[in-house]
Amino acid sequence: MSDIIDTQTSDERAEGLKAWGWVSYVLHLIVAVGAVIPGAQPGAALLIVALVIDLVKKGDAEDSWQASHFSWRIRTVLWAGVLYVLTAPLWLLFFLPGWIAWCLISIWFLYRIVRGMVSMNQSQAIDA
Repeated sequence: MSDIIDTQTSDERAEGLKAWGWVSYVLHLIVAVGAVIPGAQPGAALLIVALVIDLVKKGDAEDSWQASHFSWRIRTVLWAGVLYVLTAPLWLLFFLPGWIAWCLISIWFLYRIVRGMVSMNQSQAIDA
């Protein structure tokens, strides 16, 4: 009887984590698409909400295939942020190089989110 309860609890936990993962991926996707399409900036608030979800739920996902997805999204946001900050001076010096750099970063961000979503849909860990 205890095994059945443990299995149900484990399954419920996994489904709950997957639901939170999808919420986070969708928020990231909205931000990523907005970053690629000129004039469609949905705002940093969605990204911050998604990042908070990932940071809070990451511990709950330890020792599961979903842990890699939480880390993947956190690393994606952090790297994108660092890259945007590092390339910000290009906007001040020359418009075109700054625009190109930010477009490339935005496309990379979108790629990582879509790649993660595909793995999540297949219930597979994402390889770093």
